Amino acid sequence: MRILLLLTLLPAISSWTISRSTFIKSTAGIATAKLLTSTSPALASPEIFTTSKGVKYAITSPSKQSTTLGAPTSPQNDDICVISYTGYLTNGKIFDATHAEGKGKDLVFKLGEKQVIDGLDDLLREIKVGDKVQAIIPPSLAYGSRGVCIEKEGEEKECLIKPDETLIYDVFFKKISLPPP
Repeated sequence: MRILLLLTLLPAISSWTISRSTFIKSTAGIATAKLLTSTSPALASPEIFTTSKGVKYAITSPSKQSTTLGAPTSPQNDDICVISYTGYLTNGKIFDATHAEGKGKDLVFKLGEKQVIDGLDDLLREIKVGDKVQAIIPPSLAYGSRGVCIEKEGEEKECLIKPDETLIYDVFFKKISLPPP
């Protein structure tokens, strides 16, 4: 569209005797005015969902996996779930990640068996395999009033996650499988 606008102006401009800087300023002004008055859609904010227990999440990249007849896309209790994640405090500090040094690449756990915090368990029941989400997990569904702290004799507690801390997770739900019989 910009090229078309400049091409329509070129015959009129070529008959003028103007300097290069005047030409650039005038065409830049026209292009800027055209951009400001165009009706292009603004970047849409992601839709925020809330689970029944209170985890807020946005799907940052929806699943691209095609559903096969009979293959589950959302887990049920006792299904084995595979995720990768990065966990953040509200100040942006990373407290844990599956890709951190010394860890395997993924977290594998059985849904509904209290192997992860309640907020992650609740989140996975709502999303599909292949989804990438960002979730805000309230303290009541994370580490609550106890936090994740180490008590040292004669010293103040050292906390990786302070009591009543809200957590933020980036989660990629990689796959689910049925538990062995």
